[in-house]
Amino acid sequence: MRVVLAEDLYLLRDGLSRMLTAHGFEVVAAVETGPELLEALLRIRPDVAVVDVRLPPTQTDEGLQAALAARREVPGLPVLVLSQHVEQLYARELLADGTGGIGYLLKDRVFNAEQFVDAVRRVAGGGMAMDPDVIAKLLVRGGRNEPMTRLTAREREVLGLMAEGRSNHAIGQRLFLSESAVGKHTASIFNKLDLAQSDDDNRRVLAVLAYLNSVGE
Repeated sequence: MRVVLAEDLYLLRDGLSRMLTAHGFEVVAAVETGPELLEALLRIRPDVAVVDVRLPPTQTDEGLQAALAARREVPGLPVLVLSQHVEQLYARELLADGTGGIGYLLKDRVFNAEQFVDAVRRVAGGGMAMDPDVIAKLLVRGGRNEPMTRLTAREREVLGLMAEGRSNHAIGQRLFLSESAVGKHTASIFNKLDLAQSDDDNRRVLAVLAYLNSVGE
């Protein structure tokens, strides 16, 4: 699995490269600036990009903007954002096209290699990997949109865990529910968000995106 990595701090960039390589990934480019990232993504078209938000030359949102520009050229390009900050505006834009293959993790909340590698693989496979704190910040302006008012409190809990990329089994363990009960909740969520029958993985992604987009309006 080919990875493009963007991180401006040498020690962190080198450490991430070594970690990914040790877990079977091929780091095909490890860059430190926004322009280098965009060039690498468009030239290589990797299986997944791991991107820091704040890169030279501006040290603001250069990495996230480069990822967004690349996804406009290569729709569905999997991107995992790894950052110390939540850039709400661009995070919403990253989620808005509905194609999946998106992750946003906070550096200080990644506690082990297995957690990180699992997130990279999940995003590369077209899924989502969202830190709960990121979700909370994206939802801060929510509360008045019609699709969300249809969900029960339990369904919102299930959807929040779904947004983190958790399976029905994992959601059941967290909420002390049977897997079949979680399945009923997810089916109800799909219906209430007006998501037509299709591949379940796609509907999970669309449900999360509809949730985040609607509460951000």
